[in-house]
Amino acid sequence: MAAATNSHVNPATDLQLGPQLTEEQARAIYREGEESVVFAILTLAKMAIPSPTEPSPSTPSGMTPVYLKPTSKSRRKKPGRKNGHPGSRRPSPVKIDQREEHTLNACPECHGSVSLCRKSRTRVIEDIPRDITPVVTEHTIQRYWCAKCQKIVEPTVPDALPGSQLGLRVLVLSAWLHYSLGNTLAQVIGVFNFHLQLKLTPGGLVQMWYRLQEILFAWYEQIQKEALAAAVLHADETGWRVAGKTCWLWCFTSGESTYYLIDRCRGGPVLKRFFKKYFSGTLVTDFWNAYNAVACAHRQKCIPHLLRELKKVDHYHHPGGDWKVFAGKLRRLIRDGLRLRQRQRPQEECVAGRQQLEVRLQKLIDHAWENKQARRLVKRLRRHAKELFTFLDNPAVPFDNNHAERMIRPAVIMRKNSYANGSKDGADMQAVLMSIYQTLKQRGHNPLKTITEAIRAYLISGVLPPLPPKITEIG
Repeated sequence: MAAATNSHVNPATDLQLGPQLTEEQARAIYREGEESVVFAILTLAKMAIPSPTEPSPSTPSGMTPVYLKPTSKSRRKKPGRKNGHPGSRRPSPVKIDQREEHTLNACPECHGSVSLCRKSRTRVIEDIPRDITPVVTEHTIQRYWCAKCQKIVEPTVPDALPGSQLGLRVLVLSAWLHYSLGNTLAQVIGVFNFHLQLKLTPGGLVQMWYRLQEILFAWYEQIQKEALAAAVLHADETGWRVAGKTCWLWCFTSGESTYYLIDRCRGGPVLKRFFKKYFSGTLVTDFWNAYNAVACAHRQKCIPHLLRELKKVDHYHHPGGDWKVFAGKLRRLIRDGLRLRQRQRPQEECVAGRQQLEVRLQKLIDHAWENKQARRLVKRLRRHAKELFTFLDNPAVPFDNNHAERMIRPAVIMRKNSYANGSKDGADMQAVLMSIYQTLKQRGHNPLKTITEAIRAYLISGVLPPLPPKITEIG
């Protein structure tokens, strides 16, 4: 009986199930009966399910469960200031609004009697008022007859938009919470209703934001002009949703300006819409092909993007052949370029060093690589060979596109909180107000005070003041 049992071995267990399974092997499993077929189907079903410990390479980091992410490396240095560094604390307020005196009738520990000492100490505490209530102001507007105009005229009230019962501070603060800090509309309503004791409705608030966008649109156009006049301009894009459809949020940013644009297109038409003419500066981007359509004087491709591509191929594709040789030479080439930038050598040595890097890069491109991943990256290097080491010619040009990624990150946080926009008009308002608030932040201005004063000046004179320049630190 034992020999008979061993003779009916399930052939599915001896075969390597998967794409390499041949037709003859499948028929052999079928001839063994129902149990073998069921076993083979269940095995293939398990193989189709991705491993829970290995997320797909295309899965965004934010969508990967925390328990599946690899443990980060230990911090290289201890956080905080070094030992012996002079301490710092919050400066004492200049003005004291009220004073309170605290006394004891008994010891708080043993409840025994106490006697007053000769000395006392003071402690300063800053806090917001216990009950914040809105200030309601009734404006009496005198009317006058103008004999020249032959009509009734009256003075302008600069504390609110025409026909609005909510003041400018409410308007600017609510827009700042939503378009700069990324709070959802419901959260903004909650702050005003429960903390500031000012009842607002979502519909009324959004309508006020539309009016704010119309007034500040001249600043939005000014930001675009100043971005196009920058010596170094960074560009990046990320996915966006408008009315349930996939769109793209573009970010064009320099050291003093950030311009956002939301459009259905991710290609050249959007870039032609922004770059209305020849760009005379240096454009820093990743390797997205759409940026090749921009006519500009100089380009710099993001070096970390190239290094991450090498790491991605090593981790997910497990390439063989001559891939290690190719990746090693490319990494050394990039590392030598970064070292040449850090050493701050004379201009003549930098020029000679860059020429050597270009020669090494050309040899890397001309070599006949066998690995398909190496050949794929060689095509990219051949296309952008003149755009990898531009940062060696100009110290103001970085070798990465981190600035654009940092400027686009607030938009990504807003996308997670509010699920983007529900209409095309809302997307346009998102781009305008977010650009203005981010630019004012870059330039060191208080956005609430700056925008409020600008709108007051607009209501009085009918002309919006120009966008203020960056605040320069003296000393």
